[in-house]
Amino acid sequence: MAEALEFEGTEGNRLAADLRGSEGQPVILLHGGGQTRHSWKGSAQQLSERGMRAITIDLRGHGQSDWLNSGYYRFRDYAADAKVVFEQIEVQFGVKPIAVGASLGGISSLLAEGEAADALLNGLVLVDITPRMDPGGVSKILSFMGDRIHDGFATIEEAGEAIARYLPHRVKPTSLDGLRKNLRLGEDGRYRWHWDPRFLNGPNSVHSDHEESERRLVAAARNLRIPVQLVRGGKSELVSKEHADEFMQMVPHALYYDVSEAGHMVAGDKNDVFCQAVLSFVEHIKAA
Repeated sequence: MAEALEFEGTEGNRLAADLRGSEGQPVILLHGGGQTRHSWKGSAQQLSERGMRAITIDLRGHGQSDWLNSGYYRFRDYAADAKVVFEQIEVQFGVKPIAVGASLGGISSLLAEGEAADALLNGLVLVDITPRMDPGGVSKILSFMGDRIHDGFATIEEAGEAIARYLPHRVKPTSLDGLRKNLRLGEDGRYRWHWDPRFLNGPNSVHSDHEESERRLVAAARNLRIPVQLVRGGKSELVSKEHADEFMQMVPHALYYDVSEAGHMVAGDKNDVFCQAVLSFVEHIKAA
C-alpha cells in the first residue's frame, strides 16, 4: 500500500507523490513528459520489496500536481523543482536519494545534479535520455502528445487504441485501470491526458529554448561526479547508440545498460529487466 506524500516546488506549487517501503535508501522515480507517477507503480513495488523507499512523484503540470499559473514548463523549471525535492527528501529521510529519471524526469535530474554546487544525490539513473536526442524521435513523441490535446477521447477504450497505435510492439493490457489514472474526465464528458496543455503549446513550453537547453545538458553531464547509470531502450526512437556512446564519453565513470527489446518507454516495455538493472546499480553504489 502506498503512502501519500507531498513536496513543494520552486513556485510554491504542490507536487503529489507516493511512498512505498518504510525503510532503506530512498529512490525517487521521475516520469516522462505526459505521464504521471502511476507509470512507475510496478517498478516502485519491486524496489520497495527489495528494501528501499520508492518515491513516485507527479511533475509540475502532471497528474495530481499543481498546474502552474505562470505557465513555466521549461526544462529549467522542472530541474529547479527536482533540486528542491531532492533536498526535501534528504531532510525527511536523513539521506540523499537516488534518482531514476525517464525522459523529462531524467533531464530534470541531470540538470539539477549537474548544475548543483554540491551533490544532491547518491546516484542517478537516466532512463533512455541523453543530452542530445534524435529530432525525428522527439517529433514523433510530441506529435502523439499533441494529437487530441483539446478534443480528447469519448471513452477510455478510445484512448487505449491511440496508445496501441503509437506503441504497436507492446502487448495491449487486459485492464485499462492503469490508463484511467493518466486521464482526466472533463465537464463535457470527454477524457483528456492528465497534464496541462500549456506544457506542450504554451509560451514557456517544454520545447522552449532547445539550443540553450542542450548546451546546459551537455555541460551538466560533464560535471557529474556521483555514480551514474544510463539505461537505454535498444529499440529507442529517441536515443541512438551513437548518442549513448557520446554520453559515455562525457561521463566516463557511468555504467551502461541496454535493454535490447525495449523502446523509449523502457520500464513499461520490459519492467522486470529494467528493475534488475536499477537494483544492480544500487548494489554497485553500496559496494563502492
